[in-house]
Amino acid sequence: MITLCGFAVSNYYNVVKMALLEKGASFTEELVMTRSKDEAVLNASPLAKIPFIKTPQGSMCESKAILEYVEGAFPSPALFPADPFAAGKVRELMIYIDLHLELVARELYGQAFFGGTVAEDVKDRVHKSLQRNIAGFKRLMKLSPYAAGDSFTMADIVAFNNLPLVGMATRAVYGDDMLASAGVDYKPYLKLVGERPSAQKVVADRKVAMAPK
Repeated sequence: MITLCGFAVSNYYNVVKMALLEKGASFTEELVMTRSKDEAVLNASPLAKIPFIKTPQGSMCESKAILEYVEGAFPSPALFPADPFAAGKVRELMIYIDLHLELVARELYGQAFFGGTVAEDVKDRVHKSLQRNIAGFKRLMKLSPYAAGDSFTMADIVAFNNLPLVGMATRAVYGDDMLASAGVDYKPYLKLVGERPSAQKVVADRKVAMAPK
């Protein structure tokens, strides 16, 4: 049995959770917040980042490593193509979304979602980076109808849980959804992926976690 540790508001947590749901894997969830000083947490995730998982073989952190483990441990249904090049293209998209879209836009989250203020020089730098990176993303993202082509893959799990954050953050800070204004027609795509039971479960649990206590 796998234990998924973290919290349901985290996009990285939800990427792993959605993958497990797609696989039909048996798992439990354990609430763990970031920056924990607990030795058990640090032994599993040395930087106290989430998500991490506990398995009968031991613990594992870093979401991309966990996704690779999930694919190997639960090979059906496959979330990477059998063809090595096609599988590499799926991984390429996953890495691009994480590194060049979500992590760049993350610098805006304090203002976009938490009532903080982002310095003007940071806003300018992020805006320039996202303009360049979104243009590159358009060259990689297929949307035909899925992220990497005609089949649902792990790239769709990453895209579904990250693209909305990029759109919302840029709209909140710049008054402009930079993905949409650059011609990335991702709203119908999100609706398509959002019809999957795994996506509906992740979204419902996130809403519960975000509700005022």
